[in-house]
Amino acid sequence: MALKRSVGHEGEPTIERLIASRLRQLRAVRRMTLDRLAALTGFTKSYLSKIENSKKVPPIASLAAICKALDTDIAYFFQSEGPELLGERVSVVRVHERKRVTRGGTAFGYNYESLAHPKRHKRMEPFVFTFPPRIARRVWFDHEGEEFLVVLKGRVEFEVAGEKWVLEEGDSLYLDSKLPHKGRSLDGEAKALVVIYSPEPVGR
Repeated sequence: MALKRSVGHEGEPTIERLIASRLRQLRAVRRMTLDRLAALTGFTKSYLSKIENSKKVPPIASLAAICKALDTDIAYFFQSEGPELLGERVSVVRVHERKRVTRGGTAFGYNYESLAHPKRHKRMEPFVFTFPPRIARRVWFDHEGEEFLVVLKGRVEFEVAGEKWVLEEGDSLYLDSKLPHKGRSLDGEAKALVVIYSPEPVGR
C-alpha cells in the first residue's frame, strides 16, 4: 500500500522527514551502519533505508525497537525545536501542538498523535490512537514494557494473544505489551488514549 504523505505546517518538517533526519543523525553519532541496525532490530536494511529516505513511517512498535537499538526514546524523533528542550522536566502540549505520527494511508492504517513529544527520558509514551476498521490477520504488535488504553470514542475490538474483547467508550485495558496484540474499529471512527510504559527511561 502506498504511503500517504503528511503535510507539515509552514516552516515545520513533515513527520516523515523529521523521523528520517533524526534517524540519520543518530546513526552517525552512534557510528552504526544500516546493516548493524538491521541486525539489532530484526528489520531489513531496505525497510530501514526507506524510513531514512522519508518513504516509510514506522508503526510505534517498530519505532520503539529502533529506539532501543539506538539507545534513545521515541520523543527524540518528534522534537523539532532542538536540544534545549531535552532537560525539561515538565511537558505541556496544547491540543493544536500534538504530533501526528502515522497517517491512515500507511501499511497498518493506524493514526497516532503524540501527547508528550517534547519530554525526553520518560518511562511513559502517551498517544491518541485512531483505529482502522480492518487489519491483516498476520499483523501483530509486540514490544517491551506495558500498555494501557481507554476508549474515548466508538467501539474497539482488541485482541491479545488470540483472545478478543469488545471495548466501548470508557472501557479500559492493561496488558503486558510483549504479548502479541492489535485492535480495530467496529463502527466508524474509534479513538483511544494509549499509554506505553517502559521499565527504564532510555536516551542519553
